[in-house]
Amino acid sequence: MVALSGEIKEVFGKVKVMPMATASKSGVPNVAPMASIQLVGDDTVWIMDNYMVKTLENLKENPVVALYFYDPDSKRCFQIKGSTEIKTSGPDYEKFRDQVRTKSHKYPAKSLIVITITDVFECTPGKEAGKKVL
Repeated sequence: MVALSGEIKEVFGKVKVMPMATASKSGVPNVAPMASIQLVGDDTVWIMDNYMVKTLENLKENPVVALYFYDPDSKRCFQIKGSTEIKTSGPDYEKFRDQVRTKSHKYPAKSLIVITITDVFECTPGKEAGKKVL
């Protein structure tokens, strides 16, 4: 099990929108911005599906994702990779749906994407770039 360090959590918490990469079963890539996103544990990220089309299709075929987050103040960045589960009901879905809808009722909150983090990589430019850190 991966457990994010305090520094990684701090950088994650500063970022409002993160690109998320997915791929179809045949390997066709897709990258989309994720804004309804929350770190809910040392190894778990929640993302609310408000407007996913290609991303959701890819997740159904291939549940592996990568998230990239960068803090312009510290110039630190990381990439998280993980496996996903799609939830359209249950207490976790309802809890995050309600949080998202308090920001605006315009969000459809169609499903909850639960990412279980499997790997973390350094993305900050320099000699450590690309190094697996967790």
